[in-house]
Amino acid sequence: MGIPMPMLYLVALIAFVAVLFVFLKRPMYEVMTASFFFIILVSGQFDLMWSSLLYPSTSSLFYAIFAFMVVAVLFDATKVVQRIINLMLAVVGRFRGGAGYVSLLGSTFMASLSGTGPGNVAATGVFTIPTMKKAGYPSRLAATTEMSSSMLGNIIPPSGIVLLTFGILNEVNPGSITLSQWIVAAYGIGFWFFVQRWLTLWGLCKYYKVSPIVKKDLPPFKSSLRIGWPALILPALIFVPLLADAQFTGAIVSRIGADGAESFSSSVLMFTPGIAGAYAIGIGRKSFFSSSRSYIDRLVSVFKKSLSQVVPIGVTIYMAYATSKVFAGMQMEEVVRNWFVSMNMSVPIMIVVLPFFFMILGMVLPGSAQIAILGGAMIAAFGALGGDPVLFALMLPAMTGALEGMTPPLALGLFVAMGIAGSGFKETSKLAVLWILLHVLLTIILLTGFLPIFGL
Repeated sequence: MGIPMPMLYLVALIAFVAVLFVFLKRPMYEVMTASFFFIILVSGQFDLMWSSLLYPSTSSLFYAIFAFMVVAVLFDATKVVQRIINLMLAVVGRFRGGAGYVSLLGSTFMASLSGTGPGNVAATGVFTIPTMKKAGYPSRLAATTEMSSSMLGNIIPPSGIVLLTFGILNEVNPGSITLSQWIVAAYGIGFWFFVQRWLTLWGLCKYYKVSPIVKKDLPPFKSSLRIGWPALILPALIFVPLLADAQFTGAIVSRIGADGAESFSSSVLMFTPGIAGAYAIGIGRKSFFSSSRSYIDRLVSVFKKSLSQVVPIGVTIYMAYATSKVFAGMQMEEVVRNWFVSMNMSVPIMIVVLPFFFMILGMVLPGSAQIAILGGAMIAAFGALGGDPVLFALMLPAMTGALEGMTPPLALGLFVAMGIAGSGFKETSKLAVLWILLHVLLTIILLTGFLPIFGL
């Protein structure tokens, strides 16, 4: 069987993105916008252009992604995350490598909200990396710890790439899993990767003989708890409504029907960031508002400054979603599924090969682009060959979004962390490979279904 024409379009698109992103150094929002019109032009699917371009605007998922990115800005402006970090430092800083665990917890949480691992390395790394170095971390270990922590956030809800993947799964297998069930299961996968990061960091701290933070540099526990405990409620405000929606799906359907339950899930996802943002402003109002400016002026100022951070990511995800609709219109899922089936590739082989395939692809394509271009087709192919398409879809962010900023030689998250830590490329890349291989190994194990996933 020859190579199907949609696959040739795919190869052309990957090459187009690589040239713009890697060689011409264009920003990803610009690349994804150009990619949409490129694939329309080369494929001649002009009848799909307007419907595909307008489709993301009809999706509540896109609005939820944008809302959570805005909320991340509020968290930063109200100093809520800094309270949590100070409290974690007071608790674990006295242990070997404690500063690294603060990075693991804080950076993962913040990156899950912002949906941008490399951007989060820059935002939180300026605090966590110097703290780790002060605690005795070698520069390369401080850099790779922050890198792996921030990239882990990409696969934990409400990260945009997780919600984007659900949208694509719902196009391929409608109704296979509810949105709330999906989010809870994604948290279950994130738990296993968090454990893997924690154990890796523990082993590396012993290997490099990292010492606890000097007592005089630790924030006092009592004052940190007094100031920071309200901030600990914030993760619960995000997670509990989604968990409740997932666990009581049957009761909700029995009361308002399947369509009503679907709308209710979308509403929960839409209102959650608003509630979390309002709570953050409430507990951080003293540092957020100044006496010289009105509340409205301060809010407008914060949102205005956030445009350069939020809008490019929003445009990237919007255009990635639109591009995926073009491929869906070309029956890309069916074409790739039939092509994989014709090659007689078994599920065990796919489980081993595909994580490494996406790892290599991540050198030139961001996770959102990989999922937009290949996600639906790979989910369909995996299901057609006897695998669990929902499990594979749940693992896609781990194979794409988590690895895109980690894999040398083209790893934006790694480069940002190296710049802050002042570490050399060669020794930092070698250590980064260890984090990457352990991540891929856990991906393969989870794809086999060997480890239980909460919520699935």
